[in-house]
Amino acid sequence: MIIIEIMPLITLFSAPKPFTDPHVALIQRNAITSWTLLPDVEVILLGEEEGLAGAARELGVKHIPHVERNANGVPLISSMFQLARENSSGDLLCIINADMILMNDFVEAVMESDRLLSKKRKQASLIQNFVLVSQRWDYDITSPLDFTEGWESRLRESVRKQNQLHRPAGSDFFLFPKSCYAEIPNFTIGRAGWDNWMIYKARKENWAVIDCTPSLMIVHQNHDYSHLPDGKPHYEHPETNENIRLAGGRANIRYTILDATHQLVDGKLSRPKTTSARLTRKLELFLRMIFFFLPENVVENIARPKRWQKRFKNLFK
Repeated sequence: MIIIEIMPLITLFSAPKPFTDPHVALIQRNAITSWTLLPDVEVILLGEEEGLAGAARELGVKHIPHVERNANGVPLISSMFQLARENSSGDLLCIINADMILMNDFVEAVMESDRLLSKKRKQASLIQNFVLVSQRWDYDITSPLDFTEGWESRLRESVRKQNQLHRPAGSDFFLFPKSCYAEIPNFTIGRAGWDNWMIYKARKENWAVIDCTPSLMIVHQNHDYSHLPDGKPHYEHPETNENIRLAGGRANIRYTILDATHQLVDGKLSRPKTTSARLTRKLELFLRMIFFFLPENVVENIARPKRWQKRFKNLFK
């Protein structure tokens, strides 16, 4: 009897937080369990955080403990990418936050995007590389998910009732071919800036940046910031400033899902519809190009005029 091993299409990789906080442990188990239920997917968990090895065994996924860290012991994105690339079986890699619930439409969107891009490649020598992104739905949850039959439909209905589609500034996963992102700066995970750089890098290299928001629902389980130093959001920490420096400055961490080149809508890849937010973003990029010769802090103030509005209001408080 010949046994044929089917290689997974997608390798999901993540560096979860310690499983010591009951709510964090709960939402991470919810998320990782949802990943294990997807077809054509393998999961790699990275790091030495307390409880991680046990959770990986419990959920039946790969665990790689030895990830390079910064001086404060926080995992580095560059090491995560290297380990995922070296230990993955799939042709597509996906870095994802460990609090994100995925459903079958995630794999469907990936396969549909890959099919459509392959068709475009045959028609012309275009779009050799790509990255998939999506806005998330924020969701309040305090109990383990029931993964029995019909769980996706129940979850979708509950998420839509809460109606918390996150703004385009946040990106919680990036899916891309192994050939992409071969070199990554030593960004610190869990701090701001590196995710915006991912979109900047894709645009700079002329890769397709595909916004899958219209075609899938990814669910972020809300949590506090007690796991971070002083309980402050990640954008208030010194390591965020280091991420910004490594990214090449603030202009490179302004990139968001609004900078996507395509959207996956109804089984087709199309250019994103023009909105006021996208028009504002195009104006910002134009101003940065025109005033490239000025110091970055000056260009920042010119390109993002809302900063001046806030300062003006503060004068009269």
